[in-house]
Amino acid sequence: MFGKVKESEQHLNINWKNFYLSVLALVIPMALQNLINVGVTAADVVMLGKVGEHALSGASLAGQVQYIMTLFLFGLTSGATVLTAQYWGKKDICTIEKILGLGMRSAVIVTAVFFVAAQSIPHTLMKIFTSDPEVIEQGVVYLRIVSWSYIFMGITQTYLYIMRSVERVVVATVVYLCSLICNVGINAVLIFGLFGMPALGVKGAAIGTLTARLLEMALVCLYSHFWNKDIKFHTKYFLHTEKVLNRDFLKYAFPVILNEVLWGLGTAANTAVLGHMGSAAVAANSVAQVARQLATVVAFGLASATAIYLGKTIGEKKYEHAKAYARRFVWLSVLMGVLGGILILAIAPFMAEAMTLSETARGYMRFMFFVMSYFVVGQAYNTTLIVGTFRSGGDTQFGLILDMSTMWGCSILFGALAAFVFHCSVPVVYMILMSDEIIKIPITWYRYKSYKWLKNVTREEL
Repeated sequence: MFGKVKESEQHLNINWKNFYLSVLALVIPMALQNLINVGVTAADVVMLGKVGEHALSGASLAGQVQYIMTLFLFGLTSGATVLTAQYWGKKDICTIEKILGLGMRSAVIVTAVFFVAAQSIPHTLMKIFTSDPEVIEQGVVYLRIVSWSYIFMGITQTYLYIMRSVERVVVATVVYLCSLICNVGINAVLIFGLFGMPALGVKGAAIGTLTARLLEMALVCLYSHFWNKDIKFHTKYFLHTEKVLNRDFLKYAFPVILNEVLWGLGTAANTAVLGHMGSAAVAANSVAQVARQLATVVAFGLASATAIYLGKTIGEKKYEHAKAYARRFVWLSVLMGVLGGILILAIAPFMAEAMTLSETARGYMRFMFFVMSYFVVGQAYNTTLIVGTFRSGGDTQFGLILDMSTMWGCSILFGALAAFVFHCSVPVVYMILMSDEIIKIPITWYRYKSYKWLKNVTREEL
């Protein structure tokens, strides 16, 4: 098998050393960005974990609202990346600037809806995830403050993701690093009341996050105005875009938005199922999710690099090269997943000691870490193929169908039945809820080998 693959690649004259160096140049900054974003979440979890389970659970569940919003944003930006990466291969800067304006407009609309909901019905939103009144009150306090950052976050994320798709990845690393430092510093001061400040607990965590998002927006504006000389934001493209480009954007973005939202709602449904099984399960899951995010920072960076690199190659109409590159990305994803699983097992004992949790929550957390250790292998593999390989060629519908069937039709359905009908224990329910990534593996492999995902989606003139 491997001999045939090598023979098929020989006639392409690919310099694999340059390939790996180019991929590394994309993966490292994006992995750092993912790590920094996890650091922001981890800072809240660790610090609020010292305050108590209700504060930690309230902020964690309130964060699910923002999480669902970011999935809308990720869907929008992923749809834009399908187009921008391929137009980048064609060096069509004008069309990329139009996509930037269209993406910005879409992001502002989405985030404004979430802001209004968080301000007007915060208690209703919190009751979706938990019935514990103390957790709800803590979550409402957090939600009402942090929601002021939503629109700024939407603009920043859209701009930085589109810059990533044209291989400008370092700027996002710098922006998010500054944001992390700001967030951690303000969190420490306001949560615990350092330097004579009042100890605000969950309110302090929300203020820290809001301040960090404002800083991100300011840095992006400075970069766009003073340093980015090639791709500019134009108000006219924000207000109006050609119908043809609008249709292309919706064609590739809409399935991704649905896919990400259904996947995010599925993750939120998992959290809601656990939320109704007690605050100990919620607190343990909060820590386990941070561990998962930490273990997949490189794998998710690889998935983003795959979408950019393959999209650019397809835009250049080098289709056989794209197949050869895709094979390497598959094996890299498996390697990153295995390393992530090992990392989770390695940090499990330290996390158990670091958190101020009940013995019940500690027991749940140890089991959840074990489940996560194999879950991340499947997630790294599936994400690289679905988010990276398939979307690079405009195949955005497959992931939607797959998540609807494996997540909603299998893991969530049977997990909810196990929890509420058969009254199974938290570990059993959790293992069922986390089964979807394992079910996906053979299906994504079959789709990859069909090469139905490999298409050029650019237009000659716009």
